[in-house]
Amino acid sequence: MIEARRLHILRAVAHHRTVTAAAAALYLTPSAVSQQLAALEQETGHRLVERGAKGVRLTPAGEILLGHTHAVLAQLERAEAELAAYGSGEAGTVTVAAFATGIAQVVAPAMVRLTGSAPGIRIRVQDAEGDASLPMVLDRQVDVAVAVEYRGAPPADDPRLAHVPLYAEPFDAVVPVTHRLADTAEVPLAELAKDPWIGPYPGNPCHDVVVLACESAGFQPRMEHSSDDFRAVVALASADAGVALVPRSALRGTDLTGVVVRPVDGVAPTRRVFAAVRRGAEDHPLIRPVLDALRAAAGET
Repeated sequence: MIEARRLHILRAVAHHRTVTAAAAALYLTPSAVSQQLAALEQETGHRLVERGAKGVRLTPAGEILLGHTHAVLAQLERAEAELAAYGSGEAGTVTVAAFATGIAQVVAPAMVRLTGSAPGIRIRVQDAEGDASLPMVLDRQVDVAVAVEYRGAPPADDPRLAHVPLYAEPFDAVVPVTHRLADTAEVPLAELAKDPWIGPYPGNPCHDVVVLACESAGFQPRMEHSSDDFRAVVALASADAGVALVPRSALRGTDLTGVVVRPVDGVAPTRRVFAAVRRGAEDHPLIRPVLDALRAAAGET
């Protein structure tokens, strides 16, 4: 087995061309350098250096080993640097669970930011709805959740979690182009009481937002079709299957052929998005840069 410290000596001798100069650079005695070179030759089974009137030069076998020495010592330097960064909290992996539009809205932009501000931090993303991501944090399956406020969610002062507000966005009404309210500037929710509805499944935080908004308008929505994918919700509305409320960011990049999108008259239902970590972890040197990057990305939405 070749010892790495002897490779350092071989490289120093190759660079300085004399044992005395190499010894001075390594803060060793010339005798110690000669002993280590002899031991390295014994380890490799090859003569590595030749001494002459003009100093020391490497043999062909020594040149071969020197080429590998550069690669080996460079990799060891990288290992030491990475371990040092890990020890100081500047390098490591942070797992983030977030719903699909949250990934597009803040997680992906945060990852771009981190490549410049904290390149040692690697983000691993898992797609999960808000009602699933918070338990994943509490169960230590992930480090950070990007979630939505919903009925039954742990409150902001929950002693188990630390909340970081990110952004809030309104829901817009999506109705077929043939709908009686398609030409209105704003859609009063109460006017949709008798329409069939399309929306997320119960348990999805957005389902709660829609139901609560309709209840506040004085009716219980009649959910005819259910999907957690808002592209599917919009497609069904375009097929004249019903009406829907959709978060504004979820409409970006969605095919809106066959539907019209209108603001809700009055106080619009709102999706409030936040990041959550286990309480006490918010200042972890790996997690804090991620939360800061998420917050910065949210400020640009």
